[in-house]
This record gives sequence, C-alpha cells and structure tokens, in this order.
Amino acid sequence: MTGIVKVFPGVRALDGVDLDVLPGEVHCLLGQNGAGKSTLIKVLAGVHQPDGGTVHWQGEEVTFARPLDAIHRGLATMYQELDLVDGLTVAENVFLGHEKSRAGFMRRAEAAEETRALMKRLGHSGLSPHREVGDLSAAEKQIVSMARALSHDARLIVMDEPSAVLDADEVANLFRVVRELTSQGVAIVYISHRLEEIREIGDRVTVLKDGRTVAQDLPARTTPTADVIKLMTGRSIEYVFPPRKPLAADAPEVLRVEGLARDGEFEDVSFSVRAGEIVGLAGLVGAGRSEILETVYGARKSTAGSVSVRGKTMRAGSLGATIGAGMGLAPEERKSQGLLMGEPVYRNVSISSMRRFATGSWLKRKQEFEAAAEITRSLDVRPSDPRREVRTLSGGNQQKVVLGRWLLKGCDVLLLDEPTRGVDVGARSEIYNLVRKLADDGVAVVLVSSEVPEVLGLADRVLVVREGRVVREAPADELDEHTVLDLVMEGSAA
Repeated sequence: MTGIVKVFPGVRALDGVDLDVLPGEVHCLLGQNGAGKSTLIKVLAGVHQPDGGTVHWQGEEVTFARPLDAIHRGLATMYQELDLVDGLTVAENVFLGHEKSRAGFMRRAEAAEETRALMKRLGHSGLSPHREVGDLSAAEKQIVSMARALSHDARLIVMDEPSAVLDADEVANLFRVVRELTSQGVAIVYISHRLEEIREIGDRVTVLKDGRTVAQDLPARTTPTADVIKLMTGRSIEYVFPPRKPLAADAPEVLRVEGLARDGEFEDVSFSVRAGEIVGLAGLVGAGRSEILETVYGARKSTAGSVSVRGKTMRAGSLGATIGAGMGLAPEERKSQGLLMGEPVYRNVSISSMRRFATGSWLKRKQEFEAAAEITRSLDVRPSDPRREVRTLSGGNQQKVVLGRWLLKGCDVLLLDEPTRGVDVGARSEIYNLVRKLADDGVAVVLVSSEVPEVLGLADRVLVVREGRVVREAPADELDEHTVLDLVMEGSAA
C-alpha cells in the first residue's frame, strides 16, 4: 500500500500511509486509537475506497470495489468489532458468504465437518458447529471469527486486536496458530496495543500517527518500548482543552466506588468523585473501562463492592436506583445504546425526563418539545430543527443530543464513555467545553477515553486501568502521555 489517502466529512483519516507485507511474516501495525489503523485495513479489505494512493497485491496493482473482491484474492480480515450473526450457528457463520451448496441445496453436514476440522486446528474441538453464536462467550466468538478467516484459504490475514477478549492460555493458542500459518507462507497483519505480544509474535513493525506512517521496518523484538511510545505520541490542534478551575476545598463527595468487581472483567476498583470534579479512566481497549462504567451505572451487576451516591448505597444492577439518584450515562455505542435513531431530536433529548411532562397517562407534548428545543439551541445542535430524525445528524451532533438528554434531566453524576469517538475536530472542542461547563456547574463527571491526551487534558484526576485493575491514580497534571502509555502497555514504568 503506497500513499493511501482516505477522507471522511471533516476528517482526513489517512494522509499518505505506506505499508508493505511479506509472505510468511507477522507485520505489526501500531498506533494510538484514531491513528488510522482500522481505516487502513478497511481500505485493504475493500470496505472503503481510497481517495488517493495505490494497492499492489502480489506485484499487481489492484482495486477492491467490495470486500468479496479482497476475499477472492486471498485477503481475510478479523475485525475488532466481530462481524458475526448471533442468530446463526457456528458453521453458518464460518461459511457465511461462501456457503457449502450444490444445485441450490445447502450441504450442512459438509459445512459442519469442515468447521470441526477448523476448530480442531484452532485448539477448540469442543466448540460445536451447531451452537448458536449468540450463546457463545466473547472469546468463543473470537475463535469463530478466526475460523471464518481460515475457511477462505487466505494468503494474508489481518487480525485487529485479536487478543483483547482472550485469556493467557487462549493467547498462547492464538500464537500457535499464527506460527503455523506463517510457516505455510501466510502473511499476518497484527494490530495490538500490547507490546509484549508484539515482541513475542512479531517480525516487523509499522507505526501510524494522525493518519500518517511515522516509522517502518522496525524490528519487533528489539525496538525499545520508549522508542515505540515516542513515535506513537504527539497530537494535533484538535486537543485544545478548556482551562481547569480549582476544585473548592469544601466540594462534597457525590460518588464513591469501593472494591467494585465483576468476575472475569475487573476487580477491586475504588475511587470517589466530588461535585465539580472530572475523573478520567485511561486504558486500552479490553482493559475493562467500559465494564466498570456500566457496572457503576447499574447496567451490569457487580459481584463485589459497592457504589454510593451522596452517601446512599445503590442496589447492585439496579438502573432504577442509579437513575433515581441522579446518575446518567452517555454510552460508547451511541447509535445502538444511546439513541432512538428513527425518532426526532427532541424526543431523544426528553426521553429520560418523561415524568416531568406527564399528567396521569397524558403527555404534555408542547412542554416536552419546548424544553428539548431549548436544550438543543443552547448546545448549537445542527441542523437546528428539533423535529429532524436523529439518524440524519453527524456523529458530533448526535453526541450533543445524548449530553443534552442529561442536561435536561439534571443529573448529579455523569458517566461519559468515549464521548468524542467518531466526532470531527470542530465538534470535539464544543464537547470538551460542554463537559467542563457541566463540571463547573457542580456535576461529578467520570470520563472514559481510549485517547490518552483527551483524558489528561480534560480530567482533573486520572485512574490508569490495565487488564481490569487500577495500576495508578494521580492528578492529571502529574502524568504525561508517555507515562500513561508505558503503564498500560506494561513497559518499564509499570
């Protein structure tokens, strides 16, 4: 791949990226969240069409107009967000798009038999081809995704964070499969934030930063951690943060989390947040940050520990209790978890405040509309018509709508999970200012972000999370990007 450019509205995601991969090697692609890694592999896989640059496959310039074109050429991709269909069986997912059939009839027995062989190869002989994928664990789903990639007889396989949901034994098995594939001449593009994995399995490293290639041909096993982190760090003007105000000495504690745990996800998490304070959780994808936030909110039930709001302990797993106590959540997946995409903007803003506009079983629609419209005006949601369906808005404006919901509700604690994911540069600054204003008005804010500069620039205090545990807590101005990355990647500082 040479000089690859990809532009989305308001964002130049790739700005001349180069990547070359050799047969039988594990080529590691590194970079912070937002560096362009996922966009690059989607160009390679035929999901996105490049706006500039060229792709050569086995010496021939190619254009992949759709993902099937890449698959037919021998390129398979395992995405970080697994593209499996929960309602289908394991075998049906493995051969989805290239089903075993003859004369219009499915050859289910043959598909099941080949799936068993693939599962045996992957070290999971006990995973039945007939199980429904929706009933599988996250790790089992990852295995099904790997089996699908292997079913194509690919010459190059892209693995995007393949170990994020795997335990140590499963990671070891993954590496065994990778070594088997490379010994047969299959090339692997391996994306991971875990530098210890890169050293163990990788051959060469390419580093991306802000949509550009900043390093190529680095030896995976011998390049110092400090050098890799230095290449990955550094940001553009999009990270301009509002000034912090000193926290009042008598600011009351609003949220207290003590010894919170959830089996298999995180353990012994403790922190507190005072009125007017922003506490940030920094860590990698799969570190347990979102799970911590959702458990604090009551969307997941804890197995140990407690959550208290203004001194009152919340019942574990009770959304009604936390919302009633004045807690709100802006989830990571706003389209599927936070918004009613087919409903108008004003209804998405008012949905958590319906009791305010209800008389008996009747809804005072005029009051509902006027209150929500006032919020959208104050947030400068564009287009400005509150009757527009929220699905027609940009990512940044959709996020403003989610935040507007909790402004109207008037919450004491606001949990923000990746508040600027998919948001363009202009909207980022507006959201940063909005979050800081909420804190200045006395709201206790907990912020999760994969982008270290965002956590350090917006939060007053930071908890660094690695593999489900808090490994460092400090005021934000006592940490820097290099230190945090070193901690989460288990470099020398850890």
